[in-house]
Amino acid sequence: MIKKIYNKNKNLILSIAAIGVVAAGITVGSHWDFNSQVQAEENVVEEETFVLIREMPVLDDPEVSGDMSSTEGSMVSTDVDADTTTTTDDTGVSGTSMDDNFQTVGFSSALDIEEMVTTTEEVVLEEQASSVVELGYTVTAYSNAVLMYTNGRVNVREGAGTDYTRLTTLSWSTPVSVTGVTDNGWYQIDYDDSSAYVSAEYVQESQPATPYIFVGDSRTVQMEAAVGTGNNVWISKVGQGYSWFKKQIDLISENGGSGTKVIINMGVNDLANASKYAKLINSYMDTWTQQGITVYYAAVTPVKDGINVTNAQIESFNATMQSSLDSRIIWIDGYSYLQSVGFSSSDGLHYNNATYKTLYNFYMSTIEGTI
Repeated sequence: MIKKIYNKNKNLILSIAAIGVVAAGITVGSHWDFNSQVQAEENVVEEETFVLIREMPVLDDPEVSGDMSSTEGSMVSTDVDADTTTTTDDTGVSGTSMDDNFQTVGFSSALDIEEMVTTTEEVVLEEQASSVVELGYTVTAYSNAVLMYTNGRVNVREGAGTDYTRLTTLSWSTPVSVTGVTDNGWYQIDYDDSSAYVSAEYVQESQPATPYIFVGDSRTVQMEAAVGTGNNVWISKVGQGYSWFKKQIDLISENGGSGTKVIINMGVNDLANASKYAKLINSYMDTWTQQGITVYYAAVTPVKDGINVTNAQIESFNATMQSSLDSRIIWIDGYSYLQSVGFSSSDGLHYNNATYKTLYNFYMSTIEGTI
């Protein structure tokens, strides 16, 4: 009979060969191999069980020549083809004599050996059980899976922590089947016919609203082309001004919700309409606030000389807007930012991709409060 013990990762940590029972007594077979493949990371056996080694194959032999520890990985006997002989009598005591190159090992009770096997097996299983605690978290399973949604890009990991291997990354508003929650802030989810984990910070029960809505003219169209649509909604059209904006403004409420951030950047095509823009936007603030929408107005940004719009006109528009907008609207001064860091434009009005990316990153960092 072969006894094998595996750890939770299916790695063999102990093999015990050929302990059998016969009618007349207990026979120890060809060899005992306490495999030294005990996993160092979590299955090292700390406790020891000792088997007495006697000079004669009888239980009442008073001469004890040594002992064998369950943690030593020693051999009681070796394979028969290694020039060894095995002696067994009906007292249940057996032993092995080796060739001239080795000293006689002695004799040991098969009952003691079997007890050693059982004890060692129990110790190893205790070590395996304790390794679950060593993971550092406890999972409380749900009786039924709960449908939830990601509220941003989030990594799926093998365990509940950033030290565990990343399996994949989920995009915003991805539905996930949550099967449990850990005591350290992670959800257990169904993933690829198994269990995996995501940070609870990035998962919610309701389907999330659009994270960002950008509203603007040709500059907003080109910014989207430079940075990508992402999970955002872009409401923009080339060459438009106040009349177009008035017709599109309801799309903000339709696409927005709790947590949505709206960035409006209108005005470069009709700088004389600052007061109209401010009045229209202010009239929607109660509705947007009730929806949980945060509104930002991005200043009209600078131009190069030689076109039909001047920076002096832009500065006047920005000043009127900033002083007239509802106090709940947050001002983003992209005008001063680009004037300080510089910008590139082929026609004096529109920027290159690098400038649009720089401006977009400025918007994001300002909104997130990192600047």
